[in-house]
Amino acid sequence: MCGRFTQHLSWEELQRLADLIGQPRNLQPRYNVAPTTMIEVIRPSPAGNELVPMRWGFAPSWWKKPLRELPATFNARAETIAEKPMFRAAFAKSRCVIPASGFYEWTGAKGAKTPHYFSARDGRPLAFAGICGACRDVESDARIESATIIVGPANDWMRPFHDRMPIILDWRDANAWLTGDDPGAWLRPAPEDSLQQWIVSRRVNRSNEADDDSTLIEPSVAAAC
Repeated sequence: MCGRFTQHLSWEELQRLADLIGQPRNLQPRYNVAPTTMIEVIRPSPAGNELVPMRWGFAPSWWKKPLRELPATFNARAETIAEKPMFRAAFAKSRCVIPASGFYEWTGAKGAKTPHYFSARDGRPLAFAGICGACRDVESDARIESATIIVGPANDWMRPFHDRMPIILDWRDANAWLTGDDPGAWLRPAPEDSLQQWIVSRRVNRSNEADDDSTLIEPSVAAAC
């Protein structure tokens, strides 16, 4: 799964990687992104790829209850996304890329879990495969755009830390994922040598504004490996 990640990204870097259109923005660095908060999402449009803020936690267009009653939809399983009523329409026609600087997973026993931070070995942003959509909030009548990260089985390198991981695209494949006819072809584990990891502060276990700064991703106990 992927329940916490980071987005400390620059518009210029994302524009080079995803050929973004639109006015450049100063993107706020985020080091402890939690479900139901706003995230930056890349989606296709008739004019090109655009970067759009969305709610992390997918709500389909037909959702008619308060958003607080949604089940946990911040992740969608690669194995079932094409069939699940919650996700299948968006998987067919509303795919997106969620750019990330890295993500967290935990090891150890309950109550004493150790957080690990995962990022690309080459230092570039990660491209998480996702789906997105929009619904009408029944409480505020506002249009809510939302997205989820697709997760699949872990590769051999990731398995000591967790049995699942985000679907991570090569940026060269991003447009094929966004607009291609065979999205299932991209739902595979990342290459074994694509990630690095190190242990970080347990402060990341808390999700509030006071615990969202760059020290969260500094090595705590173990060196990168």
